[in-house]
Amino acid sequence: MATMAERGPEVLIGCGALRGSSRDGVAAFLGVPYARPPVGALRFRAPEAVEPWDGVREATAFGPTAPKRPYAPPLDALLPDPEIPGDDCLNLNVWAPWGAGPRSATERGGRPVMVWIHGGSLIRGSSAVPVYDGTAFARDGVVLVSVNYRLGIEGFGVFPDAPANLGLRDQIAALTWVRDNIAAFGGDPERVTVFGESAGAISIAALLASPLAKGLFRRAVVQSGAPLAQPPATARRTTQAVAARLKVPATAEAFARVDREELLAAQTAVTGKGSPLTGGHSFQIAVDGEVVPRDPAEALADGASAEVDLLMGTTTEEYRLWFVPGGTADRVGPVLQRLLLWKTKVPSRTARVYRAGRRREKPGEVLGALATDKLLRVPLNDLADARLRAGGGAGTYLYEFGWRSPVLGLGACHALELGFVFDTLDLPESRALTGPDAPRELAAAMHAAWVSFAGTGDPGWRSWDPARPVMTFGPGLPSLVEAPREAERRAWEGGGRGRESRRRAAR
Repeated sequence: MATMAERGPEVLIGCGALRGSSRDGVAAFLGVPYARPPVGALRFRAPEAVEPWDGVREATAFGPTAPKRPYAPPLDALLPDPEIPGDDCLNLNVWAPWGAGPRSATERGGRPVMVWIHGGSLIRGSSAVPVYDGTAFARDGVVLVSVNYRLGIEGFGVFPDAPANLGLRDQIAALTWVRDNIAAFGGDPERVTVFGESAGAISIAALLASPLAKGLFRRAVVQSGAPLAQPPATARRTTQAVAARLKVPATAEAFARVDREELLAAQTAVTGKGSPLTGGHSFQIAVDGEVVPRDPAEALADGASAEVDLLMGTTTEEYRLWFVPGGTADRVGPVLQRLLLWKTKVPSRTARVYRAGRRREKPGEVLGALATDKLLRVPLNDLADARLRAGGGAGTYLYEFGWRSPVLGLGACHALELGFVFDTLDLPESRALTGPDAPRELAAAMHAAWVSFAGTGDPGWRSWDPARPVMTFGPGLPSLVEAPREAERRAWEGGGRGRESRRRAAR
């Protein structure tokens, strides 16, 4: 059921009627609950179905965000992260084309659907970030859904008396909601593409390996995140560290009695000194035997989700978001570089290849290039190779985002591609990273590739083959490059990158 009312467009879904807003042929339904609020007896429990409501529920404002703390300076100025109070944080947003109306689109089979899972190190981020506005996707014929999920200790704490991976369970509940309700918005539940960046991409890799998510999506986009998870005992160390700081047992029962603000303060203190390269306490996905039965990297290499079309890639200089604003790139000299490479088990022969090819770069920049490839680019290349060997019929496509931001010398850093993918470069929140003169034609090309992939499974370039084709978005016009920086990639062959180090990479 879909109607156009003066007060806003309305739809009827399984739990009741919703009223959203519309502008320029796009309808938006914001803050729609997909599970009950995770409070009281439901805190530290798997998501439960929403209770139906009477009347028409207003859906014109973003819903509450999961409990979190903002980014620390200087990242807080570069990565806006709205905080909306309230308990009903398990909510999502839908943007849909609204010209002829969803009913006629559904009769024709429905439009492609894209479901966005945000990043933020599993402790920050939300679907309310302005950069993630879904208007451009709906303008171009896609039904766009963005999801909130539980974060930090409440989403990824590991306890003996509660289910693990509650944040992943939330994402699966949201995808189930999409399957059951998206036709009301004109979407096709058989053409769902799940996409995400950083911790969102790591989540998607876990969903690709999860039997509980099987059949909930047809395609996936993994942006700047690699498949990884930890054994439960390892993943539990952060929970234990937070418990020690709070002086409570490391159980869900004890944590449920702790004031939420006190819990966030302890969580922030414990995780504040970690880094993608050197490690430290952080929240990670756990191999729990149910949602994630085994290491996602191993499962995907062995053919899990071989039938799912996969688009994945990185920015060229991921590391600069972590190394440049705080001055790390300038502080690292040759001695400290060698110490950090030894600590993170980078083979000396691999480091020599990078130094030889980057003689004009600072030691900290060479270290960052090694970190980018170790944690992200090489694992994704490995996965593409494994899918090619396994066959399976689904497409595999790789990209690299290389346009360099002039802001603070960030270059082609982590998260820079987001405003291009969503075609939201005109927003001040996007300009915080890109500056005012980011190339609109590059955003149009990248956004169009994501739309094409969602609709057809083909982003517009050659699928992965032994020549290693990678579509590069900048600098300059998009171009297909075969085997970029191949000498550096080959320098990792024969071991030396290690999944344990990659487990540290979740912004």
